[in-house]
Amino acid sequence: MGCSNCSSEGGTPRGCKNNGTCSSGGCNKLEVYDWLANIALPSGQTAYDIVEVRFKNSRKSFFRNAKGFSLQVGDVVAVEASPGYDIGVVSVVGELARIQVKKKASGFKPMEAKKILRIATQDDIDKWVKARSLEKEVMYVSRTLAVNLNLEMKISDVEYQGDLSKATFYYTAETRVDFRQLIKDMSEKFKGRVEMRQIGSRQEASRLGGIGSCGRELCCSTWLTDFRSVSTSAARYQQLSLNPQKLAGQCGKLKCCLNYELDMYLDAFKAFPKSDIKLQTEKANAYHVKTDVFKRQMFYGYEGGVGGLIPLTPERVKEIIKLNSEGKKPKELNEYVMEVVIKEPDYDNVVGQDSLNRFEHAFKTKKKKKKPGNRPNENQPRVNPQNQTNTQGQIPKVDGEKPVNPANKRRNKRPNNRPKGNPDAGNNESKE
Repeated sequence: MGCSNCSSEGGTPRGCKNNGTCSSGGCNKLEVYDWLANIALPSGQTAYDIVEVRFKNSRKSFFRNAKGFSLQVGDVVAVEASPGYDIGVVSVVGELARIQVKKKASGFKPMEAKKILRIATQDDIDKWVKARSLEKEVMYVSRTLAVNLNLEMKISDVEYQGDLSKATFYYTAETRVDFRQLIKDMSEKFKGRVEMRQIGSRQEASRLGGIGSCGRELCCSTWLTDFRSVSTSAARYQQLSLNPQKLAGQCGKLKCCLNYELDMYLDAFKAFPKSDIKLQTEKANAYHVKTDVFKRQMFYGYEGGVGGLIPLTPERVKEIIKLNSEGKKPKELNEYVMEVVIKEPDYDNVVGQDSLNRFEHAFKTKKKKKKPGNRPNENQPRVNPQNQTNTQGQIPKVDGEKPVNPANKRRNKRPNNRPKGNPDAGNNESKE
């Protein structure tokens, strides 16, 4: 069947076009691929009796399969809850569930795991679908009740239990909120047990989801499970402008991705000298302006803004600092500028693959070069051989003679009565 959030009326998904059989198991948040599913257990070893069950959004928990049901990923089961029971979907079984339990051993004790009651029947699934359809309307009503009581809180999500006996409201607030009257009004309005649970702004973004400034889905709603603190120093190390509008994510806090490359920048800065040291020269003192980590350049400028920015390598800066410590001053920083040659990447062959047409030259026939001959060009118009020239200014050949350029003929023409040695031989009559 298609996923509930993207399926059409016929049960097939609109977007992925895999007919509900996605390779990762579906299009739910924090989906897990069971890479140990096709590996058989050693002889004599029983299957692990704890499975992971996924509920709405990214909420997951472990339950014990005490009755020995044959469970597979994607099965809908009824599990113990307080009070009543809840409906969830099995996400991890077998040895992969054992690995997940070990990862969360600090906050989960296998002996205290609740039990799986049964595989969900059709009545359980119908009641579960009805509970999901009521959540949106209940959230709007609860927000109205909170505004009428002047409570400074934001109800962001509601999750009904599978048996419709309890509703959990997730809210965010800057200060402590007294919602005792709100719980009484909700219990009377919705005819059930109400539980209020405060979450942070990052947890709210992970539950609601969205698209980040990078164009991808939010990391917290797809794969990120732990929320580490992010400080503005991470942006300073990466030479980013401290603009809160660009550094903040959908949750209003600093983006979690600022920590992804922070370790690489910290390792790279170990080879750079301290930027708060001024460089003393005979021309003037120079101070640090900025650093380009990838090009390994430190830009310095003279006091007063004379000469513009001067790029120096970390090794050159260390040399100048060493000279200053010895009481020596270089004449100017331009003497220490080194040309940094940056090799442009080969964008035609980035990954180093051979060309697909690398064997085509072996099958191509070599074209013979045409030698300049006496054959006239077929594209040239035919001319009358009687004292007419073609487009190239040549007289066409007549009676087997080669075409002659008229300019060359006039240049080589000499008077018959003038000898080569005496230039005045043919001008006797004109002189008389």
